[in-house]
Amino acid sequence: MASHTSSGLVVAKTAGLSRPSTGSGKLVRVLSAFVLLTGLAGCAGFFFFISEVSRLAMIEPLQNVDGIVVLTGGKARVETAIELLRNGKGKRLLISGANPESSSAAIRKAVNASRELFDCCVDIDNTALDTVGNADQAANWAKSHGFVSLIVVTSDYHMPRSLLEIQRKLPGIAIDPHEVRTGHLDSTKAIANTQALSLLVPEFLKYVVASLRLGVLENPTPVAIAGAVNF
Repeated sequence: MASHTSSGLVVAKTAGLSRPSTGSGKLVRVLSAFVLLTGLAGCAGFFFFISEVSRLAMIEPLQNVDGIVVLTGGKARVETAIELLRNGKGKRLLISGANPESSSAAIRKAVNASRELFDCCVDIDNTALDTVGNADQAANWAKSHGFVSLIVVTSDYHMPRSLLEIQRKLPGIAIDPHEVRTGHLDSTKAIANTQALSLLVPEFLKYVVASLRLGVLENPTPVAIAGAVNF
């Protein structure tokens, strides 16, 4: 009888050791819920970002715009900006972030523009290294010419972050986004397109970082923080 009781105690103790503690189980549930909510928020933010790319392409163009700013990153961007300038959509053009090793003549030939147009109305910046630098140069250029309205030209996936940075530097300036379409970024199809995702996901993450930086670090007011968190 004693032996039976002793064996039962051993079994009970062993079974007791296999049960997770209440505290550990609660922690796992909390962490799981946090991961789930973070994932849902990230997905919601990503879909918002895709819809924002599409929305900016639908904005009606401004009339009588002062200047055009193109953020380099592809030949099509500069060609688009040159065409806008030729058509009288702006008085001057800033090509921001050009390669320091590329001369004005080389850029002009690459986009098939005339020397007269470049000599008259095109300025080239080769100091900006990223989107923040582009915003700084665009702001300095617009202020130096007394411009109060701009067309911003860049790739569609890059436009939300570009506007975020430029509007921070030029809060009183009217800005017309002019997207250069890269294709495959339709809001209803991009999520299933590998090529589109390879562009959108990294840019979305940069957009989130920029939003948090501008809303939380540089302007830590309740309104700015709420805007950054909610995009």
